[in-house]
Amino acid sequence: MGFGNYSFAAHAALAAGRSNQSRTEVFKQTQCHVLMNPKGLKVRECRDSADHPDALGIVFALDVTGSMGDIPHLLAKEELPKLMKLITDTGVADPQIMFMAVGDATSDQASLQVGQFESTAELMDQWLTWSYLEGGGGGSGHESYELAFYVAAQHTDMDNWVKRKKKGYFFVTGDEWPYPAVSRHQIEALIGDKLDEDIPIEEVIAAAAESYHLFFLIPDERRAQKVSARWRELLGDHVICMESAKDTCTVAAAVVALTEKRVLDLNELAKALSAHGLDPSHVGSTIRAVQNYAALLKLPPVSPGLVNSVSQSSWWKRLFG
Repeated sequence: MGFGNYSFAAHAALAAGRSNQSRTEVFKQTQCHVLMNPKGLKVRECRDSADHPDALGIVFALDVTGSMGDIPHLLAKEELPKLMKLITDTGVADPQIMFMAVGDATSDQASLQVGQFESTAELMDQWLTWSYLEGGGGGSGHESYELAFYVAAQHTDMDNWVKRKKKGYFFVTGDEWPYPAVSRHQIEALIGDKLDEDIPIEEVIAAAAESYHLFFLIPDERRAQKVSARWRELLGDHVICMESAKDTCTVAAAVVALTEKRVLDLNELAKALSAHGLDPSHVGSTIRAVQNYAALLKLPPVSPGLVNSVSQSSWWKRLFG
């Protein structure tokens, strides 16, 4: 629901306490947590409150198959507090974060896990670390990302959209293709909804896009080369091809700040990232990742020399040159 106040200090302390912990020490679930089980799911709510009168829903649907477990671990150990600080310091006052976890519904035991929208460090952290990193995946080149889009479209309710017609943000992390359709049989088994027929992936994405800005974040060059073409067919320049999984939170914060017009161009964004203590290489990789999206927003290009080698990466040129 998103009540309570956020403390960066408390969040940073939580993360710092795990700096030397392994993935299994941080994520202790050995099956889907009962409160993240979507069976019987009605609605996840992002609500305004006295503490947060201008709530903005931000969802992370994390791929938790074997090849993608680094991102949840990085979020829990160090990156999530940075995301919150970057977003709030650029003037987005009341972000509320919800986590989902996605696997492969054709093979995994917990292919869909759904948390709640939260505003406090402790509760955000709780839902993140309650996620079961099953580490599966079916080996088919697909994962069940379409289930996450379905939940966003049919089972979330945000005051930012209902009251103000302001879209929320929906970030999916992944390195495979989605299945071509939402299976009515999987939806009934996992959630309990009874659908008349399967829903093509294009339709469920369109439904989710009514109330969310949708983004697919690919962790690195190798995986971008494999899957970016298909995702760009579905989401265009809302596909963000990163250079490292470590860029996930800075890229997400940059996307929110640019879309909300809290920073007005890539030069201002680079300065904001530097002011938060990011080293030049991290600033550069973040700017490179979002520059196509910034062009879609018709923002000015980055000034020459402000961020070193913004466009010199050979893989960047192969993908988008």
